[in-house]
Amino acid sequence: MAVAQRLERLRQQLAEESLNAILLTQPENCRYISGFTGSSGPAATLLVSQDSAVLATDFIHFEQAKQEAPDFDVIAVNSSSQRFTQLLTVNGKLARVGFEANVLSVAEFRRLSEEADKARAQLAPTEDIVDCLRAVKDEDEISCILRAAFIADTAIAFIASEIHSGMTEKEVAWEIEKYIRENGSEPIPFDIIVASGPNAALPHAKPTDRPISNGEPIILDVGARWKGYCSDLSRTLCLGPGGERFRAIYDVVLQAQLSALDGIAPGMTGAQADGIAREVIDQAGYKDAFGHGLGHGVGLAVHERPRVSAASADVIRENMAFTVEPAIYIAGWGGVRIEDTAVVRNGRVQPLTKATKKANPVEAS
Repeated sequence: MAVAQRLERLRQQLAEESLNAILLTQPENCRYISGFTGSSGPAATLLVSQDSAVLATDFIHFEQAKQEAPDFDVIAVNSSSQRFTQLLTVNGKLARVGFEANVLSVAEFRRLSEEADKARAQLAPTEDIVDCLRAVKDEDEISCILRAAFIADTAIAFIASEIHSGMTEKEVAWEIEKYIRENGSEPIPFDIIVASGPNAALPHAKPTDRPISNGEPIILDVGARWKGYCSDLSRTLCLGPGGERFRAIYDVVLQAQLSALDGIAPGMTGAQADGIAREVIDQAGYKDAFGHGLGHGVGLAVHERPRVSAASADVIRENMAFTVEPAIYIAGWGGVRIEDTAVVRNGRVQPLTKATKKANPVEAS
């Protein structure tokens, strides 16, 4: 989707919200609306009204912004504290200006309020206006996520052929990250998780110096990035036979994921989608062992709209991309998580990540 089309969709939202303009600072939102890739951190501030689009940045990014955001008037501001003032004054009188209430710090809001008073503009807090636009992907976005998914898939296949008893979690994590970067990924979207044995009971475990042993669960959570777009993929492996408990828990989680992938449909809320997998896990007796949501949106950010959880009112729509990641965690033993990045196409959920879901891809060594 061209930037001009995204601007038009945003302006329609502004009209519906009775806003004359909106101020954007969240990096992914700025990139989505303008095309400016910036760098880490808030390299740009945008002000979009019904008849203008202005991007303020610093000297370092000025020429880059002019090249990447030709639909915007680009201005250079050497001091970040001056950005709001110049943006508010360059457009003349703006009666009601929206700002991202869930992005600005208290200090930034105070400064913005002072500058808005000088410009005689009324500030209006908004939440998720651009985030909701980003939730529905176009074909180019889906193509980028698919490429990021492919890199993650091949990383799982690679490490499955390399991992062996005695390797530490940190060693496995480094081999995965090295492979992902060498095979075309931009900087990875999140720190890779390698959690073995009891550490696998921690949903966001950090790799440690713990040696991996045969017969225990090993959760791998990896992601790649292609042209700014992310993938998110988890698999649980076991070197050698995992024992009856492992096989039983693994089968429950796999059934919960397959049921969700088959049952989620456009028009459902995130809570209803979450409930499909949760019911399988609850009925198997592990109700208290699945404590996070079933999934989250994936795009320019690895966690974005829609939210797919027991408390989510987000509505699943065609061309939304999100994860489906049921899990069971048992303190002191470990855990099992199976996660795919998927997209809603033609009324059905289609996984974009396709790594094997065999728990024992290689023999113990």
